[in-house]
Amino acid sequence: MQKIKFVSDYQINTSKKIIYPYLSTASGLAQWFADDVVINEDKVYNFIYDGENHYARPVIMRINHHVKFEFFDPSDEEEVDTDHPFIEFKLEENELTQTFYLRVIEYGDAYDEQEQRSIWEGLINGLKEIIGG
Repeated sequence: MQKIKFVSDYQINTSKKIIYPYLSTASGLAQWFADDVVINEDKVYNFIYDGENHYARPVIMRINHHVKFEFFDPSDEEEVDTDHPFIEFKLEENELTQTFYLRVIEYGDAYDEQEQRSIWEGLINGLKEIIGG
Protein backbone atom coordinates (compact mmCIF):
# COMPACT_ATOMS: atom_id res chain seq x y z
CA MET A 1 0.00 0.00 0.00
CA GLN A 2 1.21 3.50 -0.79
CA LYS A 3 2.25 5.72 2.12
CA ILE A 4 1.54 9.42 2.46
CA LYS A 5 2.70 12.20 4.75
CA PHE A 6 0.00 14.18 6.52
CA VAL A 7 1.01 17.50 8.11
CA SER A 8 -1.26 19.88 10.01
CA ASP A 9 -0.86 22.67 12.56
CA TYR A 10 -3.20 23.28 15.48
CA GLN A 11 -3.19 26.36 17.72
CA ILE A 12 -2.86 25.40 21.37
CA ASN A 13 -3.54 27.94 24.11
CA THR A 14 -1.28 26.52 26.81
CA SER A 15 2.40 26.28 27.64
CA LYS A 16 4.83 23.71 26.25
CA LYS A 17 5.43 22.40 29.78
CA ILE A 18 1.76 21.58 30.21
CA ILE A 19 1.18 19.91 26.85
CA TYR A 20 4.47 17.98 26.50
CA PRO A 21 3.55 15.15 28.93
CA TYR A 22 0.39 14.52 26.88
CA LEU A 23 2.59 13.94 23.81
CA SER A 24 5.39 11.91 25.38
CA THR A 25 4.13 9.77 28.26
CA ALA A 26 2.01 6.63 28.18
CA SER A 27 -0.54 8.05 30.61
CA GLY A 28 -0.76 11.35 28.71
CA LEU A 29 -1.15 9.71 25.30
CA ALA A 30 -3.77 7.30 26.67
CA GLN A 31 -5.96 10.24 27.67
CA TRP A 32 -6.49 11.53 24.13
CA PHE A 33 -4.57 9.64 21.45
CA ALA A 34 -5.17 5.92 21.98
CA ASP A 35 -7.47 3.64 23.97
CA ASP A 36 -4.43 2.71 26.08
CA VAL A 37 -0.65 3.06 25.92
CA VAL A 38 1.81 0.75 27.65
CA ILE A 39 5.60 1.03 27.75
CA ASN A 40 7.67 -2.14 28.21
CA GLU A 41 11.12 -2.55 29.78
CA ASP A 42 12.79 -1.91 26.39
CA LYS A 43 11.03 1.48 26.15
CA VAL A 44 8.77 0.24 23.36
CA TYR A 45 5.39 1.94 23.37
CA ASN A 46 2.33 -0.20 22.66
CA PHE A 47 -0.49 1.99 21.36
CA ILE A 48 -3.77 0.09 21.66
CA TYR A 49 -6.62 1.11 19.32
CA ASP A 50 -9.83 -0.90 19.04
CA GLY A 51 -8.16 -3.87 20.73
CA GLU A 52 -5.21 -3.92 18.30
CA ASN A 53 -1.57 -3.44 19.33
CA HIS A 54 0.64 -0.96 17.48
CA TYR A 55 4.28 -0.95 18.60
CA ALA A 56 6.49 2.11 18.32
CA ARG A 57 9.93 3.26 19.38
CA PRO A 58 10.51 6.82 20.52
CA VAL A 59 13.16 8.09 18.10
CA ILE A 60 13.08 11.77 19.13
CA MET A 61 12.29 13.08 22.62
CA ARG A 62 13.28 16.75 22.99
CA ILE A 63 11.70 17.94 26.21
CA ASN A 64 8.98 20.55 25.62
CA HIS A 65 9.71 20.66 21.87
CA HIS A 66 9.53 17.51 19.77
CA VAL A 67 8.41 13.87 19.97
CA LYS A 68 8.59 11.24 17.23
CA PHE A 69 7.42 7.63 17.38
CA GLU A 70 8.39 5.13 14.69
CA PHE A 71 6.04 2.16 14.33
CA PHE A 72 7.35 -1.33 13.65
CA ASP A 73 6.34 -4.99 13.60
CA PRO A 74 7.90 -6.77 16.60
CA SER A 75 7.47 -10.16 14.90
CA ASP A 76 9.74 -9.04 12.02
CA GLU A 77 13.13 -10.09 13.39
CA GLU A 78 15.12 -8.70 10.46
CA GLU A 79 13.21 -5.45 9.98
CA VAL A 80 14.03 -5.25 6.30
CA ASP A 81 11.53 -2.43 5.81
CA THR A 82 13.25 0.87 6.56
CA ASP A 83 10.25 2.91 5.44
CA HIS A 84 8.51 2.74 8.82
CA PRO A 85 5.31 4.65 9.49
CA PHE A 86 5.68 7.34 12.14
CA ILE A 87 3.87 9.99 14.10
CA GLU A 88 5.57 13.21 15.08
CA PHE A 89 4.53 16.07 17.34
CA LYS A 90 6.34 19.42 17.24
CA LEU A 91 5.63 22.34 19.53
CA GLU A 92 6.27 25.64 17.80
CA GLU A 93 5.77 29.27 18.74
CA ASN A 94 4.89 32.15 16.48
CA GLU A 95 7.14 34.81 17.98
CA LEU A 96 5.18 37.62 16.37
CA THR A 97 1.84 36.65 17.90
CA GLN A 98 3.19 34.70 20.92
CA THR A 99 0.89 31.78 20.10
CA PHE A 100 1.80 28.10 20.30
CA TYR A 101 1.10 25.52 17.65
CA LEU A 102 1.15 21.76 17.72
CA ARG A 103 2.38 20.44 14.38
CA VAL A 104 1.26 16.88 13.71
CA ILE A 105 3.17 14.89 11.10
CA GLU A 106 1.88 11.42 10.31
CA TYR A 107 3.50 9.16 7.76
CA GLY A 108 1.75 5.92 6.96
CA ASP A 109 -0.72 4.08 4.80
CA ALA A 110 -2.66 6.30 2.44
CA TYR A 111 -6.05 7.46 3.65
CA ASP A 112 -8.46 9.99 2.33
CA GLU A 113 -6.94 13.36 3.31
CA GLN A 114 -10.30 14.81 4.36
CA GLU A 115 -10.94 11.79 6.61
CA GLN A 116 -7.43 12.11 8.06
CA ARG A 117 -7.95 15.80 8.79
CA SER A 118 -11.29 15.04 10.45
CA ILE A 119 -9.74 12.35 12.67
CA TRP A 120 -6.95 14.67 13.80
CA GLU A 121 -9.32 17.57 14.46
CA GLY A 122 -11.34 15.29 16.72
CA LEU A 123 -8.23 14.09 18.55
CA ILE A 124 -6.83 17.60 18.99
CA ASN A 125 -10.19 18.93 20.20
CA GLY A 126 -10.20 16.15 22.81
CA LEU A 127 -6.68 17.12 23.86
CA LYS A 128 -7.67 20.78 24.13
CA GLU A 129 -10.60 19.88 26.38
CA ILE A 130 -8.27 17.97 28.71
CA ILE A 131 -5.63 20.68 28.96
CA GLY A 132 -7.99 23.63 28.76
CA GLY A 133 -6.20 25.01 25.71
